[in-house]
Amino acid sequence: MSRCRCKAGWLLFASAAFLCTSPAALARPRLVLKLGHGLPTTHAVHKAMLFMADRVKARSEGQMVVQVFPNEQLGNEKECIEALQLGYLAMTKVSSAPMESFVNKMKVFGVPYLFRDSEHFWKVLDGPIGRELLLEGESKRLRGLCYYDAGARSFYTKNRAIHSPADLSGLKIRVQNSIMAVKMMQAMGGSATPIPFGELYTALDQGVVDGAENNAPSFVQARHYEVCGYYTLDEHTCLPDILMIGTRVWKKLSAEQRQILQEAADESVRYQRTLWLEQEQKDLQVAREAGVEIIRPDKQPFRESVRPIWDEFESSSDQKLAEIGDLIDRIQEVP
Repeated sequence: MSRCRCKAGWLLFASAAFLCTSPAALARPRLVLKLGHGLPTTHAVHKAMLFMADRVKARSEGQMVVQVFPNEQLGNEKECIEALQLGYLAMTKVSSAPMESFVNKMKVFGVPYLFRDSEHFWKVLDGPIGRELLLEGESKRLRGLCYYDAGARSFYTKNRAIHSPADLSGLKIRVQNSIMAVKMMQAMGGSATPIPFGELYTALDQGVVDGAENNAPSFVQARHYEVCGYYTLDEHTCLPDILMIGTRVWKKLSAEQRQILQEAADESVRYQRTLWLEQEQKDLQVAREAGVEIIRPDKQPFRESVRPIWDEFESSSDQKLAEIGDLIDRIQEVP
């Protein structure tokens, strides 16, 4: 069996043929796929990936195994993406935001107020545009298998309630390491401050930043509600989580193995969406009971503040910006 090791020394992908016919040998899986991600074990996406792993094992009668490593055990998002490209890691879960650095078209998910509502969002992702984007990274040795629900991202702050974009003026808001997130904050008048998510609680507590933006489960499960008393449901972006596999690994799979993996991933999507809705409502209630003020603002002033971002894409002569503009138009045409 050949072995590849990353910096941490983990064996990240292994595949071997049976060398004997003893009962012990027959009990071993032919293929082990390691999946690393940064979420906690309580997260709906982690639970969905465990569900997928169970389906893969059952469908393959134990001949395929997906081993899931949460909490950045195998590296952060960027490190896991790079490990996929090199073939050291089989699979990872990544937000669409860091994927912007690898796949230009992924920037479209960061366009604020792109989707009319949740129904429109899933109609796009489950349709031709969504499937196209999953495969857009193959030239970078990255293939998307499915999307997981990561809800809508909204602002939360320590000392100032956000009712309109004007309330963001002068505030340092933590955003993901995303060009689109920085553009959005600039358009709304805030100061974008990219900070790793694992460092955010301390940054909020010590006043390094005045607030952040994320979905309700992340707000609560990371315990940011302990230091932020205001949560404004402006729902500016819907950034899906994406289950990725490296093409170096994908190409080694047989047609049957690919089908088993893809079907298990698709089943896990339906399971995860149900879990997500339940978790989102539960976590909003936790925040309320902890004394957080939940604000439902008029979204129109927020939409108007980011219109220059839309205009930049739709009127640009730059090819990379123009292709985002074309995607925006196609998404808006989805009924």
